[in-house]
Amino acid sequence: MSIARLLAGTALATALVAVAATPAQAAVNDPLYDKQWGLRQIHAEQAWGASTGTGVVIAVVDTGVDLSHPDLTSKLVPGATFVDCGPASCGNGDWRGPNGMADAGDEHGTHVAGIAAAATGNGLGVAGVAPDAEVMPIKVLEAGSGSFADIAAGVRYAADHGAKVVNLSLGALPGSQALTLTGLESAVTEAIAYAQAKGVAVIAAAGNETAPLCDTPAWEAGALCVAATDRNEVKAWYSNLGVKADLKAVAAPGGAGLVNCDDDVWSSVPVGAGSANCGQGDYDAYAGTSMATPYVSGVAALLFAQARSLDNVYSVLMSTARTPVVGLRGAYSPPYGWGIIDAQAAVAAPRT
Repeated sequence: MSIARLLAGTALATALVAVAATPAQAAVNDPLYDKQWGLRQIHAEQAWGASTGTGVVIAVVDTGVDLSHPDLTSKLVPGATFVDCGPASCGNGDWRGPNGMADAGDEHGTHVAGIAAAATGNGLGVAGVAPDAEVMPIKVLEAGSGSFADIAAGVRYAADHGAKVVNLSLGALPGSQALTLTGLESAVTEAIAYAQAKGVAVIAAAGNETAPLCDTPAWEAGALCVAATDRNEVKAWYSNLGVKADLKAVAAPGGAGLVNCDDDVWSSVPVGAGSANCGQGDYDAYAGTSMATPYVSGVAALLFAQARSLDNVYSVLMSTARTPVVGLRGAYSPPYGWGIIDAQAAVAAPRT
């Protein structure tokens, strides 16, 4: 039964702390970088002098990734497919899946992967949040949907095969939290706990229904829920609130989800799959909490590359996040969780 769906990757769509300056790398030469306002919102480039994510693997548990995309091929580690496979993988994480077909909506995982860790400074397309992190493509969704069992299998595979970050830009319908709270569905809850016990961060999308709670699996204990902001640092109209029982929630750039491509989030899509509206064959602009989530996964990779523990990574992501306008850090609010993540502040934070 299909219970999980993409969280809107469509082109329609309490103390002040001082942050020490971190030298930025030389200006990147990726052609679409100027359109990547989200990197500036989270101060990504200012963090790269301290960490670029070297040696860290981000598992993109999603619709699969275009393994031939020129902005991603150099970043990939072996992946897996869990669509109609049972508990064992029957593929390599390619976006086309076991049937070899390019199903509508399956461009999503390639877009998510590019946000987190696209090759940077290579003169192509976009820059990633964690320029030297690697991507593990894990396909658990086909045509935009999948099962709890397949998602859980993907999370466990990632934890067992070297990933330090699991990105879940997916979720079930509002109200599905009752299934896990009552124990009627436990596969993903147990998989997240399994990953956490292995020191793996699970970063998950809040959802796009303008609902008051994070959708599951972001709702689950051990997952960090991510709400979305627009380019003006306002909570995106579609984004669910960053509200869950353990209050593990932050915000990140997700785009406007309205009309203008450049108000959304630019990233890679399977070669040739870019929309005519935005005019880029191998790249496109999407909006959603799906897009916000890999920004956080990328910053988590920057932190793990500094030899931090999982507890420290989660703590730093939340304590260094900032509340728009007032600039407070470590202040919780429902629209933003603990605030918009700040890569520059995060990599400068203590490691204990």
